[in-house]
Amino acid sequence: VQLQASGGGLVQAGGSLRLSCAASGRTFSRYNMGWFRQAPGKEREFVAAITRSGGSTYYADSVKGRFTISRDNAKNTVYLQMNSLKPEDTAVYYCAADQGSEYLNRWQWAYDYWGQGTLVTVSS
Repeated sequence: VQLQASGGGLVQAGGSLRLSCAASGRTFSRYNMGWFRQAPGKEREFVAAITRSGGSTYYADSVKGRFTISRDNAKNTVYLQMNSLKPEDTAVYYCAADQGSEYLNRWQWAYDYWGQGTLVTVSS
């Protein structure tokens, strides 16, 4: 599967953005999906994940209550709604697809396919 992330941009602290990740192919619903991010000078970290059906989600503590992951299997797209953005949310955001796991993963090695990333910049 090929993944294309979009929706990044420049936003003021306290603002909102919605990221999208469009997947190619007809097997999107077979993948758990995740969002990760990498801030300048830091390692890539887990943000959120969602099950194949969309019935369960999992968030990093740093974004819980502010970010919402969702998916539309008919559109082969996963979303990340980001509210109450903070300067420390500034990063390149990546979507990823996990084909084999039964449970949601926060570990990068569990994900088989990655998108190219979209930059989110939050100004103070």
